[in-house]
Amino acid sequence: MTSVYRSAQARADVRRWCVDRIEGSGLAHVRSEVVTPAGVTGVVTAGPEPRGGGPTVVLLPGTNMNAALCLPVAEAIARERRVVVLDLPGQPGLSADRRPRAKRSFWYGTWLTETLERAVPGPVVVVGHSLGGAVALSSDSPQIVGRVLLSSAGIVRLRVPVPLLAATVPWLLRPTVARSTALVRRMAAPGQGQVADGLGEWMDLVGRCCRTSLAPPPLPSGLLELRRSVPTLVVAGRFDPFLPPSHLGPAGRRRLGAEFRVVEGAGHLLLDESPEAVLVAVREFCAAVATG
Repeated sequence: MTSVYRSAQARADVRRWCVDRIEGSGLAHVRSEVVTPAGVTGVVTAGPEPRGGGPTVVLLPGTNMNAALCLPVAEAIARERRVVVLDLPGQPGLSADRRPRAKRSFWYGTWLTETLERAVPGPVVVVGHSLGGAVALSSDSPQIVGRVLLSSAGIVRLRVPVPLLAATVPWLLRPTVARSTALVRRMAAPGQGQVADGLGEWMDLVGRCCRTSLAPPPLPSGLLELRRSVPTLVVAGRFDPFLPPSHLGPAGRRRLGAEFRVVEGAGHLLLDESPEAVLVAVREFCAAVATG
């Protein structure tokens, strides 16, 4: 097992940043922890109790992200329904810091199944962004009645355009706020400078304190075939450099039988760039699941 953090001090610095951001957000929430074989999992819960057997929305952040970075979209969803944000183990945040070197998809799938059993009563719609989408697909939990996959890994191999690679290497070698912001700008759509500026500080902290993980490869076709039994919506930003709609859309339809939606004016960072568009997609999907 490998720790995401470079040192005990790095772990403390990241956790302090996350707690301060959550507690200072103004979001009416409950912050808790559940213990699983993968270690402690940080949980943030907001919004009203589910009514009439409706599903809870469970939000899974992507690589290098966590509940503290998902507050705008969590707040938007919480205006209408219960939302639970889970920090992924092995990623910087408030969950356990270790991840396996091999068989990560199986490990994450088992973790999600067990965490849902312990932290979220009743049916759930899992909303996974990037790595979180691959984790959502890795779990066969009977509680999952639908999946919304935002710029999701696990369906098709991610692309890394040369300009994005050119911004990533300096950030990995010697992170600074300027280099971190330049990297985020490459992930976002043109004109999303405010989003990049807001995430620059966080990505600088990640670069200095953490060992970032690579994007997971596509999941096996046999596993994705099994996931067809649950309704799935795949969403991509029009300007996503990793998973452009022309790449992700056909793969989602072919491999999952999923519906597909494009968010105009967004890149890879859908939770940050277009929280209201994510809310609309989740709202309409949950309504369809309830009547399906």
